[in-house]
Amino acid sequence: MTASWLCLMLSCLAGDPDQYILFNRTPGLTFNQSRSQSITPQGLTEIINQFPVPSDSHRRVGVSFIFSYLSTSDADTLESLRRFLDAAGQTRTPILIKLDGESWWSLVPELWNWWDPAKPGYDPANRANVEWTGWSPDNAIRIAWRNWGSQIRILPPPNLFSPRYRKTCHDKMALMLPIILNWWQSLPSDQKDLLVGINVGWESSIGVNAWYYPGGNDLLDQPASKDPQSGLKTDDVLARGQAQIGYASVRSAGIRSSGALTEDDLCEVVRRHLEDLARVVAEAGFPRDRIFTHSAGWKDNERLYRTALNRFSCPGWSFYRHADNPAGDRGMQEVLRSSDAPFWAAAEWLLLKPDDTAVWKSAIEKSLADPKCRFICVYNWEGVAGKPAVLEAVRQVCNGK
Repeated sequence: MTASWLCLMLSCLAGDPDQYILFNRTPGLTFNQSRSQSITPQGLTEIINQFPVPSDSHRRVGVSFIFSYLSTSDADTLESLRRFLDAAGQTRTPILIKLDGESWWSLVPELWNWWDPAKPGYDPANRANVEWTGWSPDNAIRIAWRNWGSQIRILPPPNLFSPRYRKTCHDKMALMLPIILNWWQSLPSDQKDLLVGINVGWESSIGVNAWYYPGGNDLLDQPASKDPQSGLKTDDVLARGQAQIGYASVRSAGIRSSGALTEDDLCEVVRRHLEDLARVVAEAGFPRDRIFTHSAGWKDNERLYRTALNRFSCPGWSFYRHADNPAGDRGMQEVLRSSDAPFWAAAEWLLLKPDDTAVWKSAIEKSLADPKCRFICVYNWEGVAGKPAVLEAVRQVCNGK
């Protein structure tokens, strides 16, 4: 009997709750190089003690953490992971573990620094590991932009199918996954539900969470105050209103090496990327019902939604525009009609409406209306912790009121 089948059988015997409302915690867990000390049992109980749930409830509250394994040292990543798992076991808190290797990768300059000989990792050959604005490494970019509330400069996004990049992600995941599996397998049968899942990807896409302004390389040596502020045109499913990137990933994936990029080209790269990450988790011994992808869609029913689906995992998406009722998200609903996965998830969820208990309760209940929705993950705890109306809505949903 394989470890995967054993874990699946144990999870079924444990009688997991049907659904979870998770809160993502952020301080010190994505951006700081030393973060392990910020993970404590008290950090979990601060959340779950807000939501006493009856023993017969089919919904539970839990916590999600993001482990950006290319932006922290291996030692700190593994120490943080162990502390998180230990804290979850001590407090019996359901957890979601998000593994990120695409949004933040500052600690691997040996992959991305192709332009600055004065800084660590410099190698002109690193052009092969970042995105391009054309079919040649001569079109490599050295800067990109992101807006998660305000525009910031970031490193150039990875070429998702650079062999060195993919091997690095696999190697980092290989350090983490056995620790998670051993922890899960060692839990008593009535606590197997503490591992809600492992989430791979982070709104995986090309040109959205890391876009490139035309002529952006020349801006790197100027103050950020001189950067353009036009942002994205999300309905443009190719360049998103800015300079087209994606050539490096498409070429390295063997999809195309000349001509004009298409929506299908970009989506196929992202689909393969998520499938590969999910496969690594599955081959480490985790069953499909514990593996979730994280895709997204910005234009109604765009093809990018479909990248969340593969045979190793359950699909997940971000919900902001449709957080009040995912049934209205045509792109997600179309994918689910062709999915044979046991679950799906609102991998990132936040209601952008007033802090009214009735409004939030309705949105959460509609988001969980489909029994195959395994969880919604609220981004972030720090943004809702001081909002009594929101917390009361979660209590009422969990208590069936």
